[in-house]
This record gives sequence, structure tokens and C-alpha cells, in this order.
Amino acid sequence: MAARVHRRAGLARRLLGDRRGVSAVEFALLAPIMIAFYFGLAEFCQGYMAQKRMGHASAMVADLVAQADMISPAQVDDAFEIGGLIMKPYSATPLKLRISQVTRDSKGVAKVSWSRGKGWSARAKDQVVTLPDGLIDKGESIIMSEATYDYDSPVDYLMPKITRFSHTYYLRPRLTEQVTLNTN
Repeated sequence: MAARVHRRAGLARRLLGDRRGVSAVEFALLAPIMIAFYFGLAEFCQGYMAQKRMGHASAMVADLVAQADMISPAQVDDAFEIGGLIMKPYSATPLKLRISQVTRDSKGVAKVSWSRGKGWSARAKDQVVTLPDGLIDKGESIIMSEATYDYDSPVDYLMPKITRFSHTYYLRPRLTEQVTLNTN
């Protein structure tokens, strides 16, 4: 009996002193955390890139409209299509765009001159809009491009719900004081 206890004590000492499996145990404890961190970071980067592309789409639509002195609804729709192409490889379906020309009247009130939207209703003519301070003076106009994008993560690890990104971009008309929307 004493020999059996002595053998077990010796076996226990050898097992406690053996360090060969420590790396495997540490890996087993840390691997799930590191893998979750990796996928979370990848998901965050995908959402960030979708947000940046949505901002670029909004800026591009405003830029295309601001370069014209007169623009037709078909040309605005073409600019919206280009905005959708900028979203690649992300789906353009959740992208909503709206472009409006806003003019500050003689009383200093900023009102919509004209507006068009894709996936989003256009603003009403003469709708009052709040602009950042100092953007335009009385009698001046600006092109305002608005975009929203409902990002649904394919992994749903960090962002399990739909995340809505939005961006508003302001650009002065380049060729004239106002861009005319030709509805004829």
C-alpha cells in the first residue's frame, strides 16, 4: 500500500513538473479570443468601407450636378446611377440619395429651389432647410447632396442589427450662381 501511494506521489510530481503541454493549453485558451477579435476587426473594416463609399457616392453626385449650369432629371438620375456604381462591391439597393439646390433668400432663409431623390422622396420646393452657419450668404445657392445607407453585416458579430450611415455634402455651383433643373 505504501509503495502504491509512493508511486502515485511520484507520478503527480512528474506531471506537475512536466511543461510540454503548456503551450497547447495557452493556445486553447487564447485562440478563441484572438479569432473573435480578428473577425470583429474584419467586420468593423467592412462597415467602415461601406460608410466611406456611401460618402463618396454623395460627394460624387453633388460634384456632377454642381458642374452643370442646367441639368435635366435624366442627367440627375444618371448621377444617381454613378453613385450606385461607387458602392461596389457593396449592394447599392440600400443606398438612398437626394440632391437639392438650396438658395438663401433676401431675408436669410434657406429654401429648396429644386430637389430629386432616388429611393428617397425629393424635398418640397420652398421647404426651409437648416444649413451650417456661414455656408452661403443672401442670394447665393448651394447644391446639397444627402445619402443614407443601411449596412447589414454579413457576419452580424459586432453589428447584429442594421446600421444606418448618413452623410450630407454641400458644394457650390461651379459655372453659374445657380444650377437650373430643366423639367421640359
